[in-house]
Amino acid sequence: MMLVHTTIDTPDGPFTVVEDRGTVVAAAWSPNADAVAARAGLSGSAPGECASAAAVLGYYQGRADALAGVALDPRGTAFRRRVWDALREIPQGQTRTYGAIAAALGSPGASRAVGGACGANPIALFVPCHRVSGADGAITGFAWGVSIKRALLARERGL
Repeated sequence: MMLVHTTIDTPDGPFTVVEDRGTVVAAAWSPNADAVAARAGLSGSAPGECASAAAVLGYYQGRADALAGVALDPRGTAFRRRVWDALREIPQGQTRTYGAIAAALGSPGASRAVGGACGANPIALFVPCHRVSGADGAITGFAWGVSIKRALLARERGL
């Protein structure tokens, strides 16, 4: 692995991306690249240019398709990868409940496991766990704070 990271100033705070040869392997709202990499089970990234930084900036500039086409490699169990793939299918500005995602994956009783996958998402923003709500539609839990989750959804609804 050849891990490099870059931190981008965003309206929601510093956002760090970690890439391995141009593929996003970790991302989060934190200026601490070591912590962002560790959340994905990685270590040893060096400061460098990340191709995905332009996509993050594009997203924050209001380009609806800015994140499409970015190479991603979220590391996790087969179930978590299925959840993360399902999250990427949720249109911008919309939400789905944990239960709806579980049902769509053929595991209607797995809403807590879907919540666990959202909480363990190693590449925030690119895998939009912020688009998942509670059973009653309430904006709940987000590893980087509910205020960022609300801001992301509001931004996307305006696109």
